[in-house]
Amino acid sequence: MLAHRRLNCTNAIFSTEARSESGENDMRQGDALPTIEKKITQTQVERYADAAGDHNPIHLDADFATGADFAGSKLDGTIAHGMMILASISEMLTVAFGEDWLKNGKLKVRFRAPVYPGETIATYGNVKKIDESDGGSELVCAVGVRKLNGDAVISGDAVVSIARNG
Repeated sequence: MLAHRRLNCTNAIFSTEARSESGENDMRQGDALPTIEKKITQTQVERYADAAGDHNPIHLDADFATGADFAGSKLDGTIAHGMMILASISEMLTVAFGEDWLKNGKLKVRFRAPVYPGETIATYGNVKKIDESDGGSELVCAVGVRKLNGDAVISGDAVVSIARNG
């Protein structure tokens, strides 16, 4: 079984932990996925804007963003790009499932709240269901991102197929 771990990382790729040395799925229903914790900075938001080509002033201009309407509420300043925050879920799943996630993972999520520079986020997840077949396992995981105060930022499901070796 995968032990619950808290990671504080930004650009690391780790080997898969969902497989035993024999290549079999080691995850069990109810197992927790690793937690990735990150403090979001305005510099990260600016770099993401450049990389993504998304220079919406809601992410980059504090004067513009402050008081702007966002999903029915007024913003307190610039916010991180939703896809930048979503990437932390993919990072968590890469830590948990390695190449299996990268090759065939699927996500279905809902964005629930903005993240402001200076806030710290943490991923969470657990295995909800495992379907075994002759070819391997399909795992359905509940996944999400929360702020440290517990507010939900993103929630949803991930599906990953783990083929049997040999």
